[in-house]
Amino acid sequence: MLTTLKKLNTMTSTLIQNATVITMDPVMGDLTHADLLIEGSVIKAMGPKLSAPGAQTIDASGMIVTPGFVNAHMHTWQTALRGVSSNWTILEYFANVHAGLATNYKPQDLYIATLMGALNQINCGTTTLGDWCHNNPTPEHTDQAIEGLLDSGIRGVFFHGSPKPDPKPGQKHFSEIPHPRSEVERLIKTRFANPQALVTLGLAILGPHYSTYEVAVQDFELAREFSLIASMHCAGAAAKTPDGWIRLAQDGLLGNNNNIVHGNNLSDEELRMMVELGVSFSLTPESEMTQGHGMPITGRLLALNSAPSLGVDLESGYSGEMFTVARLALAAQRALDNAQSKAQHQKLPDTSTITCRQALEWITIRGAQALKLHDRVGSLSVGKQADLVMIDARALNMHPVHDPVSTVIMQTSLANIDTVMIAGEIKKQGGQLRHPKLLEGMHSLKASGDRLMAQLRQHASR
Repeated sequence: MLTTLKKLNTMTSTLIQNATVITMDPVMGDLTHADLLIEGSVIKAMGPKLSAPGAQTIDASGMIVTPGFVNAHMHTWQTALRGVSSNWTILEYFANVHAGLATNYKPQDLYIATLMGALNQINCGTTTLGDWCHNNPTPEHTDQAIEGLLDSGIRGVFFHGSPKPDPKPGQKHFSEIPHPRSEVERLIKTRFANPQALVTLGLAILGPHYSTYEVAVQDFELAREFSLIASMHCAGAAAKTPDGWIRLAQDGLLGNNNNIVHGNNLSDEELRMMVELGVSFSLTPESEMTQGHGMPITGRLLALNSAPSLGVDLESGYSGEMFTVARLALAAQRALDNAQSKAQHQKLPDTSTITCRQALEWITIRGAQALKLHDRVGSLSVGKQADLVMIDARALNMHPVHDPVSTVIMQTSLANIDTVMIAGEIKKQGGQLRHPKLLEGMHSLKASGDRLMAQLRQHASR
């Protein structure tokens, strides 16, 4: 069952007709039998029986339209390593990936992994990606990763990071090395001169969990100076600077341009302080529970009247589907809440403690807020960018639909992602991804992965 085009796809206006629309806009709410008119890259109108003479029309009968999903945190450079880390703890991952596989990456490995990883995100319904690139030892590696992101056509934030190999004799440990100012300046002047572009710049810094306090201060100040999001991990190995978060807050450096990934190690005091200062959180429930970070802090954030954004984290270990991530986050926190209620009150809660609509928020508007893109995407609103997903609810695994939001979160699979639009351009239609480099890229991705794994096996046999 495919969407039907009635006009050529070269027109600047598109009218999506007769859809169930989950806008995630608190004013618009959910719409039934509704139309969306898109002019250029922008949503022009939403409502019943819209008229748009000359527009390309798409019959969305039986479809659920949602905002494009937002994957707030993923190391897209690992796409060629799919399945490699699925059985590893976080310590094995550090040893085998950062100190091992990552050191063998050539610039072209960054390009093909980022391109194909981003294309898979589009294929899965993700229209905005927080691409956390921390395997870029040279400017050429960085540039090739950016090229891959740009060539995919996805909307994204390229989080410029730094590699984490074991130091060689005479070298400093990566925790003692500040983020490279010269590279940030170069990227702002060349690659990211337009802040309204489809792909923007952020910093993937070490943060006090993985750096000395002196390095953390320099990196936080660098992000503030250039008005960039500073995103950092907080989980995994023991903290390098255990009191770093409190000190950063006391020094006035912690604030709403900061993004914490994972956060499992944070104390209640630290978490409350961060929420009050406007820090955002990007959780990756599958990797956190699997690799040993701990249970996701979803419920702890909700108790502070906050909420997370979500991310895939590692396609070297897990699926790239954001509805799967949302489902896992929802199930994990409901399980924790149910267990706590039984322990404290000897009974289950009177009803589920988290709704499916909340889980959908985590992968739409909350993700957009974490990436500072909520004025453009994350909800379907007149004047916002036309980033959306059409989900085929006529399929056997979806039909009949009684609650569209629950259907999206609990029933959707990749097979149901029919159409994906980014900035008004159709990237996937009728279940088929559109990209000129798709077949060539599949071959190149396999060649890259095979070469990297051969080098890892050679190293292990020595």
